[in-house]
Amino acid sequence: MPKFTYKARDKTGQLVEGNIEASDREAAMLQIEQKRYVPIRIEESSGKPNGQNQSATNRQKSKAPEEETVVRLSHSYQFLFTEQLAHLLGAGMTLDEALGILVRRLKQPSLQALSKSLHRSLVDGQSLSQALRSYPKIFSPLYVNMVAAGEASGSLPEILRRLTSHLSDVKALRDRVRQALVYPSVLVVAGVGLIIIFMTVMVPQLMDFFAESGQELPLSTRMLLTANHAITRYWWVAAIVAGGLFALYKSFTNTQEGRHAWDKFILRIPGYGTTRRYSFYAQFARTMGTLVANGVTMLRSLELLEDISGNEYIRQQMLKVRTAVVDGASLSNALRPNDLVPELFLDMMAVGEQTGRFGETMNMIAEVYERELDNKIKVISALIPPLVMIAIASVVGLIVFGILSAVFNLTTGLQGQV
Repeated sequence: MPKFTYKARDKTGQLVEGNIEASDREAAMLQIEQKRYVPIRIEESSGKPNGQNQSATNRQKSKAPEEETVVRLSHSYQFLFTEQLAHLLGAGMTLDEALGILVRRLKQPSLQALSKSLHRSLVDGQSLSQALRSYPKIFSPLYVNMVAAGEASGSLPEILRRLTSHLSDVKALRDRVRQALVYPSVLVVAGVGLIIIFMTVMVPQLMDFFAESGQELPLSTRMLLTANHAITRYWWVAAIVAGGLFALYKSFTNTQEGRHAWDKFILRIPGYGTTRRYSFYAQFARTMGTLVANGVTMLRSLELLEDISGNEYIRQQMLKVRTAVVDGASLSNALRPNDLVPELFLDMMAVGEQTGRFGETMNMIAEVYERELDNKIKVISALIPPLVMIAIASVVGLIVFGILSAVFNLTTGLQGQV
């Protein structure tokens, strides 16, 4: 029976090497996985590399100094990398082989450079999670800790598949919010552009004509002229005021107290604040369910979730929740005094805690609030366009009224002279 030498990671992340006998390479990998190890490399005892893995490794080592430094990676490329790696590991490949194949398969420069760097780190003796920690701007602590949990439990391919699903859910949620805001944004830009053209091009030409008539202009027309004069002559004052307000805002929000107050205010804005809160409910439930289901402890999960919303007020509330859990409270009871999530959310969570199906229940809660978020977005996106149209029509209507008032006044004056 053939003999194989292998390198793998045990539950603690330590590098393990050994020899096993198996009928073929697939059977050897199965034996290693039954020991709860994560296979990194498997070779026949003759020392001959399996396939092209060794030559690929040598190529990576020789080209390592030329590798591009990967600073950032888009969400789509991160999803692609995770999905491809999950597929290759699920097909029975080792990490060494899978990363070597990704180097050849992924043609996008940043993805290829990332795969090369991770492969080199693996050859140098690091675990995958340790290698991922070298890229904090690409892989979040949540991502890295889930990979570490997969390595410890010997179920890395399954963890990567769940991460792929999680990244897909997060991307879909963000895309829905962005798509709902595209049409209203276009309307606002078009409306503001139309008003600027009216006030800076058309109104001055018409007003010059009315001024030559010698007729006294009505109040609405004089107000329109005053507005036009202010816009064309003193626009720089508005620019200075806007710059000052922005500087004041940055100075205020750069302090922890200021950021806390501002983020708390944002959550109370009608429409926008509601969307932000429901987005947090869905992300919190989905991420917590995924983490707990993959063996991450409750306290570590809460620590990873502190920054999930990007909101300082929520982050500070989550710190209080984590402290309460450390003191012995259940998560639902710890959340209840903070008014961070709705009562329905807490009641469903409490049921999951009592039945021992916490991870499954949190995923169910995520589905509930993702549907609620979709409904909120649909309602808001349906209301914004008519509101924007009404605002634009009101401003344009005032401009037209000022012009028509002057025309009517001029016509009346001419009739009186006849």
